[in-house]
Amino acid sequence: MNNTSKPYKVPKRFRVTRRTLWFDNFMNYFIVVGGVAVIAAVMGIFVFIFFQVLPLFQGASVKPLAEHDLTQSVEEIVDFDLDEWAELPVVINNDGSLKYLDLVGDRGTIENNEVFNTGETTSTLNYNSLKRLLVAGSTSGKFAYAKLGYRANFDTDSIRTIHPEVTSSEWFELSENDESIQFVDYGEGDSNKMAAAICIDSEGNQHIRAITLEQKRSLFGGGGKVSIGKRFDLTPEIDKEIQKVDVSSNGDLILVIGTQGEVSLFIYEAGDLTLRQRFWPFDNLDDTRIQSADFLQGDVSVVFTSPAGHNRIFSLSLNKVEGKRLYSMTKEFEDLPEPAIDYYPGVRNKSYLLTGKNHASLRYSTTETIRWEEDFSFNISKGVIGEKYDRLALLDDQGKLHLYNLKDPHPQAGLKAFFGKIWYEGQPESDYIWQSTGGTDDFEPKLSLIPLILGSLKGTFYAMLFAVPIALLAALYTSQFLEPKLKGFVKPTMEIMASLPSVVLGFMAALWLAPLVDTHVPSFLLLVIGIPLFTFLFALGWLKLPKHIRLRIPAGMEFVLLAPFLLIVCYICWNLGPVFERTFFVVTNPETGERIADFRLWWPDFTGASYTQRNSLIVGFMMGFAVIPIIFTIAEDSMSNVPDAMRSGSLALGASRWQTAINIVLPTASAGIFSSLMIGFGRAVGETMIVVMATGNTPVKDFNIFSGMRTLSANIAVELPEAPYHGTLYRTLFLGALVLFIMTFLINTVAEVLRQKLRDRYKTVE
Repeated sequence: MNNTSKPYKVPKRFRVTRRTLWFDNFMNYFIVVGGVAVIAAVMGIFVFIFFQVLPLFQGASVKPLAEHDLTQSVEEIVDFDLDEWAELPVVINNDGSLKYLDLVGDRGTIENNEVFNTGETTSTLNYNSLKRLLVAGSTSGKFAYAKLGYRANFDTDSIRTIHPEVTSSEWFELSENDESIQFVDYGEGDSNKMAAAICIDSEGNQHIRAITLEQKRSLFGGGGKVSIGKRFDLTPEIDKEIQKVDVSSNGDLILVIGTQGEVSLFIYEAGDLTLRQRFWPFDNLDDTRIQSADFLQGDVSVVFTSPAGHNRIFSLSLNKVEGKRLYSMTKEFEDLPEPAIDYYPGVRNKSYLLTGKNHASLRYSTTETIRWEEDFSFNISKGVIGEKYDRLALLDDQGKLHLYNLKDPHPQAGLKAFFGKIWYEGQPESDYIWQSTGGTDDFEPKLSLIPLILGSLKGTFYAMLFAVPIALLAALYTSQFLEPKLKGFVKPTMEIMASLPSVVLGFMAALWLAPLVDTHVPSFLLLVIGIPLFTFLFALGWLKLPKHIRLRIPAGMEFVLLAPFLLIVCYICWNLGPVFERTFFVVTNPETGERIADFRLWWPDFTGASYTQRNSLIVGFMMGFAVIPIIFTIAEDSMSNVPDAMRSGSLALGASRWQTAINIVLPTASAGIFSSLMIGFGRAVGETMIVVMATGNTPVKDFNIFSGMRTLSANIAVELPEAPYHGTLYRTLFLGALVLFIMTFLINTVAEVLRQKLRDRYKTVE
């Protein structure tokens, strides 16, 4: 007897071919590799954005470039400056002559000894680097000014050569009393030309004189002869010794600096020069004296330093109590290690350079940061910032010029600029503001991301407020109550709705919904209240009906009976809106003084909040319309996948369909429902086109439902086409993308953790 058993032979129909096994293994590896690739791609995007943002938080880099001997004593030098290309610096001598040093060519030294017309003995010289104005005062009470400029010429070989240009004025009689000018300053704008000076009479007494200059223009725009306009004697307003006067570059205000630290502000308006304000920049210190006081680019702010090295900035802003523009302290920097000897403002931005005996500090006004500072082995006489903000020049006490390469592409950036409160020029207080561009070169970029973050949360909040109740209740009704045949029609329809392009929804919101709601806000509010209220009352009434009447309507078809009544309610609510408005929303028309019914005027009058046509209500409704299909589809799948045995068991124990849905289905499907909410939240946070088209894109910080907003994603879409490549705005927009990336990553991570906990808590036992 043979006990050896034959091996079992698998039937042919159950055999798996080698190709099938190979393909199955391939797909397993492919899915794994694909998953890893997706993670790597996401991390790659994060790394790319991170390295685009990183330069925003780096300080300035200053490296030596060259040294040049000026071959003259530093005592002879009043000031010096760099041209736009830092190739032909100019030295201003104490006799009023100019000496240009050719750093790249073979021209050596170019001298100009006839800047001002002869015939006057110069007693003082003052140079305004912001407008390249050299102002001279004479011993006979006259002043003159010269404009220093440059011209670039190109020869046949396209080699650039820089040529200096000087335009001088005649001498103007600033003082009629034959007084010697001790200090003089001059400024001119489009409409004002003003000079102010400290004059000394024969007895040694100080007098503060100011004059305006007038220039007649022809019909063709040409300038005529400049003549003296009005004269002002400011001496009666000043009772202390004066060390300096500063005239703004636009010639509309004068600062008189006292030797004991008092500053007097004179404003020229309506043809008169009046005293507006007196203040002490260092009044809370033991030593109130002022070491230096100079205008920052734009003439709105003044940089003050004290003999002890304190550095403060005062800016003009509207004083709410006085109703006038007054100076108030907006910035206070770290102290200098030694008193400032020289000050130089940046021409391209709000930077400025302070130099001491052997210390230089580059500071940025807007963000209140020190971009760079260093101690040197030589004594510094003067310092200059290149016009393109790419060079620094220091003049030592031996007459040697030290030229440095400056690399600081993003001085207006930093943590405080993006996430901190900043007191910007012209603002009454510190605030979070986004305003990336302005109409003039002296504009301060305002790059706070806080209004954009709040705008993103605001838009998401109103979208979810509208979408979540509708989507979840619709998913609950469809999965648990709706007739199965209709469910096969409703669910695909909702999924198709999710594919609607955002630009179409935004277009409808901007051109159809916003104008419609704008004139019918009370009607819309009645609809929002009336529809759910009537539906709730209808459900209560339905439950009160006898059972034999309710059984005549097939289960899941109750909405057929509700629909016509709901249409009637919508019609009534819409037409009751004007009556509702005339009853509750009456306000006085500010233009006519009449009492009218207008919700758009009533809302700002009653709440103090603004009202705009394209507002959060429109965004919430339309963006909610885009989010509803996503939440509905995932939530409905989760509820439909609850085991039938659990529903049947609940119904068998006597629970109603509603009790079963609330107490059995919802907790069991809670993990999937939570996932649907988070995916819908992510869709709302990242929405762009609806927000761009349906709001005014104003970066406000309130949660007023009748005002707009600007979100991070919409800001990127709006600003990126105008942002210079690798500029500060360009990288700031990437920072906004990084913030959005981190927000969604953290929210999704927390959501996944909570989802797993819900899943473990309510998982069914197989």
